[in-house]
This record gives sequence, C-alpha cells and structure tokens, in this order.
Amino acid sequence: MSERVKKVLTVVAGVVLWCVILVAALYAFTTLATKGNGRVADIFGYTPLSVQTDSMSPTFNAGDLIIIKKTDPSALKVGDIVTFHTIIENQYALNTHRIDEIEESDGIRRYVTKGDNNPGSDADIITNGDIVGKYVFRIPKLGRVMDFLSGSAGFLVCIVLPMLLFFIYQVYNLVMIGMKLKKAQALEAAEEAAKIKESAGEQSTEDETARLRAELEEAKRRLAEAEAKKDE
Repeated sequence: MSERVKKVLTVVAGVVLWCVILVAALYAFTTLATKGNGRVADIFGYTPLSVQTDSMSPTFNAGDLIIIKKTDPSALKVGDIVTFHTIIENQYALNTHRIDEIEESDGIRRYVTKGDNNPGSDADIITNGDIVGKYVFRIPKLGRVMDFLSGSAGFLVCIVLPMLLFFIYQVYNLVMIGMKLKKAQALEAAEEAAKIKESAGEQSTEDETARLRAELEEAKRRLAEAEAKKDE
C-alpha cells in the first residue's frame, strides 16, 4: 500500500470518526431530552428533538429533527412555536405546537397551543413553567436517523461498530509503525556492523602492508651486510 493511499485512508477514517461522534452526541442529547424526569438536555441552550407526528405539518413533519432554544417566556407572543412539557396518553412527553392565544391573570401567563395541522386547540393550557424552549429551525428527515439510533440495532451498527473499526484501524497503524521502527533499527544495526567490519578490514590490510614493508627492509639490511662482508 502506497503512502498516498495510507494518507487518504487516514483522512477518511478521521472524517468518519468525527461524523460518528457528532451523530452520537445528537443521539445522546435527543435521548436525554425525551426522558420523563422533567429535565431537558441542551447544548449551549439548544436542544435537538425528533418529531414524532405530523401535527405541525407543513412547518415540520414526522421524521424531521427540530432545534429549540431556551427562551424567556415573557418574550413569547402569539404565533411563536414552543416546546413544552405535557401529558399525552397518560405519559410524560415533550410537545411542540404554535401559541394560539395568551391569557394573563393574577400575574400568571397561560398559553393556548395548537398544532398547525390539527383542527382544534390542545386540551391542556400551559404556563411559563411548562415551556422548554422556542422552535428555531428543522433538519428534514434527520429525526428518523435519531429514532433509528435510539434502538439497540441502530446504536450498534451506526456508532459502536464504526468506532470499533476505527479502533482496530488505529491498532493496526500502531503495529505497522512498530514493525517499521524495528526494521529501521535492524537496518541501522546492520549498517553499523558493516562499517565496523569494513573498518576492521582496512586496519588488517594496513597491518599486513606494514609487516611486508618491515620484512622487505630487513631483507635489504641483511643483503647489505652480506655484501659488506664479501668485500672484506
């Protein structure tokens, strides 16, 4: 595998990981926001919610993801779309409808709400304490993704499995880096040994040359002595 391909795969893996983290964060906050403990999770005041019905169609539809923001109830007016705590079919729920009327008496504001696609107003009148936030915008169809992720299969396939694959890929990278490091160290050791051997060979050659020169000088000296005796 070429270095270029490896770099591309690393970038792709990083992008996939960040996408998974983003989706996981949206999933976590959407799940927390629908729990029946009266508290709603938010990110810097914003909360993502999955739309379950078409009561507000065509403003937003079932399967959309809507974003709401914490707001001061006293600033709300007729026509605003708000998310509020309510009871639907004897179960706690968050509902998002448009303010149809505002009544105020004894210092308490009461809101009559209505779904854009509903023939009549909601049965329950809400107050400031029921309001969670004001509708900001929607992301079409992304709510279905959040609903899928809320199931065990979706969470496993879209979050756990990609993160596991990314973890395996990172371990593979670490193993390959370790192998390359060992190979580089072995190559460096081999080069060092070759240098030592070459140096030793050069020293041996120099020693042999010096020995031969010494023997030659000794032979010349003896020959000179022999010739000197002969002349006597």
